[in-house]
Amino acid sequence: MSFILLLAFLFFVGSLTGWCLELFYRRFVSQKKWVNPGFLSGPYLPIYGFGLVLLYLIASVEKYIDFGHPVLEKLLLFFLMMVGMTIVEYIAGFFCLKYFKLRLWDYTDRWGNIQGIICPLYSFLWSILGAVYYFIIHPHILRSLEWLSNNLAFSFFIGFFYGVFLMDLSHSTRIVLAIKKFASQQQIVLHYEEIKERIGQYKESRLIKAGFIFRMWMDNPFSRFVKDTYETTKDRFTDFTDGLKETLQTSYAEIEKKRKDGGNDDESK
Repeated sequence: MSFILLLAFLFFVGSLTGWCLELFYRRFVSQKKWVNPGFLSGPYLPIYGFGLVLLYLIASVEKYIDFGHPVLEKLLLFFLMMVGMTIVEYIAGFFCLKYFKLRLWDYTDRWGNIQGIICPLYSFLWSILGAVYYFIIHPHILRSLEWLSNNLAFSFFIGFFYGVFLMDLSHSTRIVLAIKKFASQQQIVLHYEEIKERIGQYKESRLIKAGFIFRMWMDNPFSRFVKDTYETTKDRFTDFTDGLKETLQTSYAEIEKKRKDGGNDDESK
């Protein structure tokens, strides 16, 4: 099995599994409701895909770590996993913050944070996750890779996943670019969690979601579907971005008003 196919499979598994973990975490721990944890429309989180690839590669170098003491060797391995995952988290957060003017998460209230993107607490949690991965998940990953090498026909589904993923990524990137344009004009940084719900509501009202695509597919023969999609995408996206800009302006005004009202309440106390 080629190394590229191996990495593609790991990214595929990590993205889907990470999305499921975040989905249930938000439902039962943080937000107490079902929320799509990713900015993409589909059930995948790329950061977890990159994370699984990284953890697998780090675990693969264990044979080169030789201190003559198994406990120290494992501690070093988990430290490398912690550093690697923290770097992935920082790169993703920094890129979105600086380029898209969008803060995906906010650790500014955490001790020792760097730009609100990473902090010691979550780095420590990454080390625990690395240990969980090594002892519980990594053996299953190795068996899965062995199974994949004996069932290469499954690579068709991996290719299908990447086809859908790239289409989704293209669409979501356009939305993010519209957000970036608005944020740059207003000279602000938008918080992902604050703005996402309103964008989701607007997307539902405009039927910009997978269900809409499937309805188009059912209503049109394949050839006409492809042609109609190509001809209408530009106009539909123009309408969508115009409406999205209006939604962002309204959302930002309401968020600022709540913050000011909160500040006034504190002063009155």
